[in-house]
Amino acid sequence: MADHKISELTDATTLTGTEQIPLVQSSTTKKATINDITNHIITVAKTASADEVVDLDSSTYENAMMIKLTWDGASGTATYTLPDATSSNSTNRVLRFITDSTFSASTRVDITPASGQNLDGATSSYEINKAYEGIAVWSDGIEWFIVQKKA
Repeated sequence: MADHKISELTDATTLTGTEQIPLVQSSTTKKATINDITNHIITVAKTASADEVVDLDSSTYENAMMIKLTWDGASGTATYTLPDATSSNSTNRVLRFITDSTFSASTRVDITPASGQNLDGATSSYEINKAYEGIAVWSDGIEWFIVQKKA
């Protein structure tokens, strides 16, 4: 088909999810289907507590895409530091945070950029302190941006 113009090809049909997609990794050709790769969000459930400090640049969170937060214990603030925005693992990465019903105005998680970096143009943190609140951040390889908020 490589010798045909797009206008000469047959009409496109709806994907069913079972179509095979070839992938080349090094010198090996592999295959996957749409069903294999859709809805592939790596979720991490994390229990936050007062005075806790979490470095999201650690290997525990290197593949995380969604972090579901549950609060445990007394009122207070936990600090979660975003991964280094300039690392190759962070470029074009989206991280989402969502709280469950255990959060209140007296329990909060501060989402903080790494030292010397920015979140939405500032070195200050973003505070999550409500039940069912969420935030999505994206790195352009230089800094983190808030791309969505849910409150």
